[in-house]
Amino acid sequence: MNYYPLVKTVAEPEAVILADGSFPVHPLPLSFLYRCRRIVCCDGAAEALIQWGREPEAIVGDGDSLNLALRERYAALIHRETEQETNDLSKAFRYCLKRGWKKLFILGATGKREDHTMGNISLLSDYQAQADVQMLTDYGLFTPVCGDAEFECFPGQQVSVFNRDCRSLSGEGLVYPLSAFTNWWQGTLNEALAGTFKIYADKRLWVYRVYGAEKENFPNVEK
Repeated sequence: MNYYPLVKTVAEPEAVILADGSFPVHPLPLSFLYRCRRIVCCDGAAEALIQWGREPEAIVGDGDSLNLALRERYAALIHRETEQETNDLSKAFRYCLKRGWKKLFILGATGKREDHTMGNISLLSDYQAQADVQMLTDYGLFTPVCGDAEFECFPGQQVSVFNRDCRSLSGEGLVYPLSAFTNWWQGTLNEALAGTFKIYADKRLWVYRVYGAEKENFPNVEK
């Protein structure tokens, strides 16, 4: 059974992938963006990162979302992939894998366009087979799961469980029982009872834990 601690207690990721959705404002994702040595930007996300005060390790994509001045200034960091079968997030993910970085946090993958948000979250299940990957938003943490898993939490923490392709799904330590839901809304608005909860599953799902600012000791971010 895999164990997933609260994200603020885990070791630093090997790299952060910054997608071109809404730039983070919550102190927890920002703290990783500030501290991580390697930030791989999905194309246009580089501009927001540079404006925030950091420079990327690499900029991955076709380069069409960067203005000319940035394309020229950071030409050595741009890794162009023009194929259209996958999005820039998957291209950045492949870039990390090629360099052996397999503990990854994804930031900036939600917000702006809802179709991009749904697509990016769904990709977590594909990435999970190749890396230890989690997605941090301004509100909580998405973790892709395949099989049985145990999660660190706090009493009252808000939890949602989204079934991808499980035929058998149950839980322990949550207010409401789990089943192999056929619609995503059915797994939302659950709640942790104690310091951990467990999920028993035969296939893939996503677990979302809301940060809960009153329970967390979020770091200050000073650039």
